[in-house]
Amino acid sequence: QVQLVESGGGLVQAGGSLRLSCAASGNILRIYDMGWYRQAPGKQRELVASITSGGSTNYADSVKGRFTISRDNAKNTVVYLQMNSLKPEDTAVYYCNAAYIYYIYWGQGTQVTVSS
Repeated sequence: QVQLVESGGGLVQAGGSLRLSCAASGNILRIYDMGWYRQAPGKQRELVASITSGGSTNYADSVKGRFTISRDNAKNTVVYLQMNSLKPEDTAVYYCNAAYIYYIYWGQGTQVTVSS
């Protein structure tokens, strides 16, 4: 069983920055693809950014150039989401996701609120 724990959310003004962390139990980053998703009130959960076990990254168009996903290669247990130039529309609960074949795990989520 993989456990994912997110941290780093909070309240920030528009234009500010936050860094989210996702700590995974076990040395899973070697084989699991990792992703950050978000869900705003009344909206569907959407992919924000992802990183494969091989290190390839992918971003939603709405965050390209502002957000960066990375992982701690030394520890192979932590994935980060650096969020810069935050906008009010980035307000959502952010979830960490780990996927390998048909094994999919989710964290509990961390709230990010961007004030205008």
